[in-house]
Amino acid sequence: VQLQASGGGLVQAGGSLRLSCAASGNILSVNRMAWYRQAPGKQRELVAIVTSGGETNYEDSVKGRFTISRDNAKNTVILQMNSLKPEDTAVYYCHADRIVTKGGIWWNDYWGQGTLVTVSS
Repeated sequence: VQLQASGGGLVQAGGSLRLSCAASGNILSVNRMAWYRQAPGKQRELVAIVTSGGETNYEDSVKGRFTISRDNAKNTVILQMNSLKPEDTAVYYCHADRIVTKGGIWWNDYWGQGTLVTVSS
């Protein structure tokens, strides 16, 4: 099982980036999926979360600027980030709280590798 994140990069303040994370490995279902971020010298924090039914929730500082969505058929979660600010600079991590494979194996609290987002002022 793997969570593969992509889409990070360098952008100027006010710009946009789109992060994508795909779960692979004979997946049957993925429960809640989320994006976390960790800025230098700070703790990892939840940015946005989406349930398997499509319900979403956001950290206050990104409300109205970021949109999380998912494609259950592709086991993919997307984070569209608009109006980026320098304080959004961080390593962004994809997370799934439960992944079930077609072979009946459950993986809990599963993390993908991080992708770096840098917003210049």
